Amino acid sequence: MKQIFHSNGKLLITGEYVVLDGATALTIPTKYGQSLEVEPISGKMLQWKSLDLNGNVWFEKIFPLDIFQKKNTTEKFQDKISTTLIKILCEAKLENPDFLNETEGFKITTRLDFPKNWGLGTSSTLINNIAQWAKVDAFNLLKTSFGGSGYDIAAAQNDSPIFYINSETPKVRTVFLNWDFKDNLYFIYLNKKQDSKQGITHYRSKEISKKSIERISDITTKMLMCYTLKDFENLIDAHETIVSEIIEIPTLKHSLFSDFKGSVKSLGAWGGDFILATGTDKDMDYFRRKGYETIISFNKMVK
Repeated sequence: MKQIFHSNGKLLITGEYVVLDGATALTIPTKYGQSLEVEPISGKMLQWKSLDLNGNVWFEKIFPLDIFQKKNTTEKFQDKISTTLIKILCEAKLENPDFLNETEGFKITTRLDFPKNWGLGTSSTLINNIAQWAKVDAFNLLKTSFGGSGYDIAAAQNDSPIFYINSETPKVRTVFLNWDFKDNLYFIYLNKKQDSKQGITHYRSKEISKKSIERISDITTKMLMCYTLKDFENLIDAHETIVSEIIEIPTLKHSLFSDFKGSVKSLGAWGGDFILATGTDKDMDYFRRKGYETIISFNKMVK
């Protein structure tokens, strides 16, 4: 019997980097995500196929089912994707020994709803889907395989915006964004995928004060009390300044978009993936003229 699992993509509105150290972060699930189909087949194997947004195969491999019973099983699979996938599945099996313990195999098909270079959570949606299939805790699976704060797993599991706090037991609270200015919020893809692990390594090299974490948490909380676009812009401008001081990197507005009249905010690792910009659709022509063609309105992006 075929099983189908689905997880939401994510965007981190506040708390980039400092979410790792317990700052309250605002994250939103996106309408774009990833599905995973599991179909039993004869033969002790795992037939894996990953499809992109257009239905094209970007990864395909057959794994013998008994490979997940052993330790150090990645030697014969030299490619990075296979090695990572085996690690995730092996960690899931450690949490649930009954997982992949069947006498028959499976045909697995994953499908992305978004271009894989968008940075909306290709890995986190996969981990959450595998966790559902394996009947294990997705936060633990993330911790033992990829690492990270877990905000992306929280977004994968929720259909509304959330406040997220990274702790021993992650704290997740759904929130309602009663913003009358959503029509003035746009997400713009910067035409490159940022290496979040590299960004985290840079962040970890800096000294982070408790006060900075508290200031970001305070901004996140105040997001719920925004009644005007100006209030919102003041908050994200302040957020950019604080993070810029922490990581000692100029804000994107300062370095790339200094003559844009609205506000600009990085989302996640600085320098790539999506940014948030305020203004009208006509104002977004500023970015189109600079070659940034992927511009998605708040209401079209957020689940």
